[in-house]
Amino acid sequence: MKVLAVTNMMPTPLNPKAGTFIAEQINGLKSIGLGVEVLLCDRPTLGAGVYQKVPFAVRTAIRSFRPDVVHFMYGGALAALGVPAARGVPRVVSFCGVDLLGARYGTLRYQVRTGLGRMASLVAARMCEQIIVKSRNLAAGLPRSIRESRTTIIPNGISLDRFRPMEEAECRSRLGWAPGRFHILFSTTNRSNEKKRLVLAEAAVEVLRQGGVDAELHGLWHIPHEEVPVWINASDVLLFTSREDEGSPNIVKETLACGRPVVSVDVGDVIERIDGIDGCYIAQADPRDLADKLGNVVNGRRRVDSLDAMKDLTIETVAHRVEAVYRLAIQGDPVSVKDA
Repeated sequence: MKVLAVTNMMPTPLNPKAGTFIAEQINGLKSIGLGVEVLLCDRPTLGAGVYQKVPFAVRTAIRSFRPDVVHFMYGGALAALGVPAARGVPRVVSFCGVDLLGARYGTLRYQVRTGLGRMASLVAARMCEQIIVKSRNLAAGLPRSIRESRTTIIPNGISLDRFRPMEEAECRSRLGWAPGRFHILFSTTNRSNEKKRLVLAEAAVEVLRQGGVDAELHGLWHIPHEEVPVWINASDVLLFTSREDEGSPNIVKETLACGRPVVSVDVGDVIERIDGIDGCYIAQADPRDLADKLGNVVNGRRRVDSLDAMKDLTIETVAHRVEAVYRLAIQGDPVSVKDA
């Protein structure tokens, strides 16, 4: 099967952290034998103006590559402009979070822009043969007629070769972290990203310190993706405080793959990922409740039995699930919303 993967973010020399989860999914599709051609509309580098060229770029790529299916790996303007240009070829679109839900935070300009992006995503969804969403809350963002006819829930996969338990002392020594301190990992590559709510995380850690815990918060500000497993294994816990437009956050799955506990607000599919895992906690978006759950980790388990829960979310397993959706798109058979 030949797949044209159309995306607006991929790791590049200028933006090595952009779209790492998309790059991993593409590698997964290749690993199971699919022929994948990538069409990158480099939004992070070239700005929104790059979307003007999407229809021509898609048509050109289809004529050259002759794919069996075209997979738009993000919604918004990319999908709304690209999907019509791919008419005549089975089309699949993946929605990841804010592209389908919009945002109710940040500047008015940002809220308007994401709201327009949501509208564009719905336009694309109505034209595609099949739709992939990362979590149930994203499926709920689709009209019922679409949700019940051709939508499949498939979280992003993770590499269990890279994300695995490692020796804590060795990882802390490598990073120069103080022994004996309670180390909390916070996932964001940008301090100013309002979606991640760094202020809330800092407030929770301060409450914890006031309770007598020598705690330190570590953000993944400028950390290469290949170094993230070391940071996870050096940490006592992942603190996740993102807003409601998350889908299936990879950092949560990566942390669980390393056998480390997670304290999170109820967002995306986190509650499903940690279900039944002793030592992980869901908290209210409140500093005191988050600090209380972090305190449970301080006094409880620093390692959790979570590896079995991740075995169905390997990059290869997820690639096979995506391939099944491609076949549905090619066959034209409808599918009710479900976990693939």
